[in-house]
Amino acid sequence: MSRVLLCQRDELAPGSLKKVTHGDVGDICVYNLGGTFYATADMCTHATASLAEGDLEDDLITCPVHWGQFHVPSGKAMTFPCEKHLRTYRIIVTDKEVYADVALESEEALVAAQSPV
Repeated sequence: MSRVLLCQRDELAPGSLKKVTHGDVGDICVYNLGGTFYATADMCTHATASLAEGDLEDDLITCPVHWGQFHVPSGKAMTFPCEKHLRTYRIIVTDKEVYADVALESEEALVAAQSPV
């Protein structure tokens, strides 16, 4: 398993997000949605923009450049101009820390990939 430390559990309040840079993986955006943590690639799949600078509302992240939206748990592109889905990462939460397993997609992304569009 390839674990990357994203943050301390108490560091990221519900409804917030942040960018984490890891040398082997690049930039990851970690989100706290109502106490459940998620992680996606930080770069928008449509334009060169950091999603950590976007707006998070409910379970959608809006790109700060062209306002396309992604569903955070699954990484699915939800609105134009975004058409390519985001890379997601499986999350591991310990008593104090939040990690991403960078070798595995999130469960939500795997289910979404098998669902008809």
